[in-house]
Amino acid sequence: MNAAQRLLDDPRLATLFAALAKTGGETRVVGGAVRDAMFGLAPHEIDLATTALPEEVLKAARDAGLKGVPTGIEHGTVTIVVAGAPFEVTTLREDVETDGRYAVVRFGGDFEQDAMRRDFTVNALSLTPDGKLHDYTGGLKDIAAKRIRFIGDAATRIREDYLRVLRFFRFNASHGEGEFDREGLHEAILARENLARLSRERVRAEIMKMLPARRAPEVMGAMSRAGIIEVLLGMGYPARLERLAAFEAVRGKQGDPVLRLAAFSVLTVEDADRLRDRLRLSNDEHARLAAAAKTLAALHGIDRAPPVSHLREMLFLCGSRAACDALALAFAESAATPDDPQWLEAAAYLEETPAPAFPIKGADLIARGVAPGRELGAALKSLQAKWIRAGFPRDPAIVQRLLEEAVGGKE
Repeated sequence: MNAAQRLLDDPRLATLFAALAKTGGETRVVGGAVRDAMFGLAPHEIDLATTALPEEVLKAARDAGLKGVPTGIEHGTVTIVVAGAPFEVTTLREDVETDGRYAVVRFGGDFEQDAMRRDFTVNALSLTPDGKLHDYTGGLKDIAAKRIRFIGDAATRIREDYLRVLRFFRFNASHGEGEFDREGLHEAILARENLARLSRERVRAEIMKMLPARRAPEVMGAMSRAGIIEVLLGMGYPARLERLAAFEAVRGKQGDPVLRLAAFSVLTVEDADRLRDRLRLSNDEHARLAAAAKTLAALHGIDRAPPVSHLREMLFLCGSRAACDALALAFAESAATPDDPQWLEAAAYLEETPAPAFPIKGADLIARGVAPGRELGAALKSLQAKWIRAGFPRDPAIVQRLLEEAVGGKE
């Protein structure tokens, strides 16, 4: 039994195959699930392709008591829910016209022809319900070599959809090993200016999928040397990303795409603003990048981890997430080794320590005669600074003394 055949052990898939058999068409597992299984990776989702038309697929689902949703029926895609799990079922298609961004397609009935219109050989495998694995493009050989190779002529595949340039690098980052396919890399470089034609949402999706990948630092560095990052992001710092990834690995952390984006392309708040516009980042993503950059401003150029007093101040003024992000970015700019105990202790401290809570409220000052408004705001700001300098005391006697010093003779 090959690795892909184990997909058929899923009883939900057996239920779906039985339902779709009623259409009279042929249905196979295709794409990423087969690819990942053959690479020895756990598939994230299982997609199917069929010769049946979308309307026939929906009817077969209804007849079997399954929920069918026409999620992309204009492109031939129906989502069928089996025991709570969604499966995308897409009618085979043939390209009628492509312009590098969008394709005009018609429904087809030939699995080999459908395979030939896909992007990479490793993505063109298909698996029948009886366990037969079909490989029309040499994908199995490329999987064995862990090589990402365009189907047929690389330039033609890229002209059909320029997003395939980014997918070429993404799959090299997640699945590939060794040198890039030379033809693919050459044609990707030649097509780089056309990446500006892609929607920012599509570019963001590919970048965010690429960044957590195993070889992301290496591949992003190659993209930078090829001039592709300049087109997409404006600038990149591969060495920072490589050092951040090493720091994550020592600490047993999974690659964080937003933090890795910061390491690769953010030095200042203005850089965060640039990426928000270029990638159509979410509000939370932009806010996180901006907060990390703002907190990092006081850490540029350090080679030793900040002392605990500075770490506490970062937690109080900036919050846990911004403090943790900024520390990781500061390490990435330093010359320290990833296993430097001071940096590791600092990172652990920020992760485990709650942000200090300022123990004095505005009402405490008002009760002592401070007028609400501008005077109150200035007094709170001054008192907060004194509390920080005093080391964030929680002792009520010390807090009371600071409060009395702040209000002077107001009472």
